[in-house]
Amino acid sequence: MVHWWKNWRGRFAAAVLGVCGITAGGAVAQPVQVNLADGFDFPVGKPNAEGYYQSRGLRLRLPPHFGEDWNGRGGGDTDYGDPIYAIADGIVTFADNVHVGWGNVILTRHAYRDAATGQVKFIDTLNGHLAKIMVTRGQIVKRGQQIGTLGNNFGMYPAHLHFEMRHDITIGMQRNNAPADMTHWADPSAFINQHRSLKHEWRGVAVPTGTYQDYLGCKGL
Repeated sequence: MVHWWKNWRGRFAAAVLGVCGITAGGAVAQPVQVNLADGFDFPVGKPNAEGYYQSRGLRLRLPPHFGEDWNGRGGGDTDYGDPIYAIADGIVTFADNVHVGWGNVILTRHAYRDAATGQVKFIDTLNGHLAKIMVTRGQIVKRGQQIGTLGNNFGMYPAHLHFEMRHDITIGMQRNNAPADMTHWADPSAFINQHRSLKHEWRGVAVPTGTYQDYLGCKGL
């Protein structure tokens, strides 16, 4: 117990001091041209989460759980190091170790055309507790591309993927800034299943960046 507390306290102190693997200057954020998503897949067991199960889902009532936890069917830490995939074309807006309860986190922004209105919309995805980050901030990613590996936040939890989707692209790592409702958050599995296949469009769209605050010294795009 003492050993665990010392490790956790050290990680917390590092986070408060803003120790991050990626830093950036103060350049003004500009929109980036990104392909519209031609559909959405699951972040594990691509494309249909084969070999995984959802151990915990979205819950916006108190105490909230803002996404889904995905575990391998082998149980325990048998899924540690498994590949994590981009669920759609997009751009990485954050990729860093933020320590404390998060560990390695990747945020990706996706653009898609809403079938009901014909309007282009944006949605952010968060992959947390990763063992390894395999992309960098500002990198364009393709649907099904490996972006990291499944982890356990450096031993703090049993191995699993914490996965979120947000309609509100101002949240970033500041979840307390957004009301816990479906205007700001998406039910990941429901959204993915409703948008599995979208019409392919050859022209990209301007995706906004610089929409959320830095977090404990870790900078986003």
